[in-house]
Amino acid sequence: MIKNYIEKANFEDTGFSYTLSLISGKHKMVILYCLMEFEVVRFNELKRYLKNISDKTLSTNLKELEADHLIVRTEYPQIPPKVEYRLSDRGKSLMVVLDQLCVWGENNRSANR
Repeated sequence: MIKNYIEKANFEDTGFSYTLSLISGKHKMVILYCLMEFEVVRFNELKRYLKNISDKTLSTNLKELEADHLIVRTEYPQIPPKVEYRLSDRGKSLMVVLDQLCVWGENNRSANR
């Protein structure tokens, strides 16, 4: 019985798979967490927070998060250009889940040492 269920099941059709597709990668969750902590952040501030990330990688991650409607990019028409990033309402709703990952990590980090 379970064998038939597993054979017909499709992981890609699950909500879990969809959520992972939005936050997968080395930096996306850290970017979201940074925006949760500091609310409005500029590009160079994110770069300093993430330390060893290239401009291209950060830019690509930000564009993907914006396309997925998890962050909002606000560009100010001035010289030099000023761009700020913040969580969208959709991104804020995801932070409940990411915050629980942090809580779990804090609770279990010392247990593994």
